Amino acid sequence: MHVVVMGCGRVGSAIARRLEQIGHSVAVIDQDPAAFRRLGPDFGGRQITGLGFDRQTLLDAGIDSAGAFAAVSSGDNSNIISARVARETFGVQHVVARIYDSKRAEVYERMGIPSVATVPWTVNRLLRELLSVKVSELWREPTGQVLLMRVTVTEGWVGHRLAELESASGARAAWLVRFGDAMLPTATTVLQDGDQLIVAVTDELTARVHEVVEHGPQGGGH
Repeated sequence: MHVVVMGCGRVGSAIARRLEQIGHSVAVIDQDPAAFRRLGPDFGGRQITGLGFDRQTLLDAGIDSAGAFAAVSSGDNSNIISARVARETFGVQHVVARIYDSKRAEVYERMGIPSVATVPWTVNRLLRELLSVKVSELWREPTGQVLLMRVTVTEGWVGHRLAELESASGARAAWLVRFGDAMLPTATTVLQDGDQLIVAVTDELTARVHEVVEHGPQGGGH
């Protein structure tokens, strides 16, 4: 996948290097050409000097063929505008923005743009959002036998009841996040595109959860 990263500070350069290491093509945008030194001499991706929300700059970075876009500059406004341009103008599927103002971050979460604030963000969370990892471990209790996992509802499960996914995977849903709002689901809750479930599982069920989420319900029909 091609990924465009706007901002070549410590976070942006770390994301760009990590993405390249795991096999993705990367273009990095920054207003300051000197910032690209953070990428190091071995970085093979594109380095574009310009504004991250400028149409031509984005095109030079390959936004029209990008599967993901990260806006991680030092300015909230620049990150917000460029994230919206990537999503709304170029239709990039996976967009994440680094937002310093937590109230703004909540607004953009509801718009479907995951926002990573200054305190809780990590490079790993940004990568998870960009690459749309469907199942990831969040927490493990001290004995190591029970854990919480975050599950992003895949296309095959959209329109199905939560109870069907629980039955197929053996997992138990603790809560659901929809359009940035957390809620307690019920067995009759119908899963929607973009839903994220926090589920409790035992260690031996983790492989089954991955398989069920990725392959969808048996039989395929709604």
